[in-house]
Amino acid sequence: QVQLMESGGGLVQPGGSLRLSCATSGFTFSSYAMRWYRQAPGKERELVATITSAGIRLNYADSVKGRFTISRDNRKNMVYLQMNGLKPEDTAVYYCNVEDRGVRYWGQGTQVTVSS
Repeated sequence: QVQLMESGGGLVQPGGSLRLSCATSGFTFSSYAMRWYRQAPGKERELVATITSAGIRLNYADSVKGRFTISRDNRKNMVYLQMNGLKPEDTAVYYCNVEDRGVRYWGQGTQVTVSS
């Protein structure tokens, strides 16, 4: 079955960086677009970034453009989110996502907290 497992979150000061990772299994990773979402307390889950199966980066949220970079390694079945210049408003649980025939799959999420 499809499994997604995020890691790399933590507490970081404003202006700092984190690299999130998502390990995947149970599907042909190289054939699917992958996405990162985030959900802050009391807010709806929002799309952060998308990367196509061919590695084309799409759909960065306006709030993260120029600061976050999504990437993937099709040999390792991994997707990453490099986050630089972190701000307190980036505090959220971050999820990786894959969609297959209308079904959305999620990992358990990884908490990112940006605070001094």
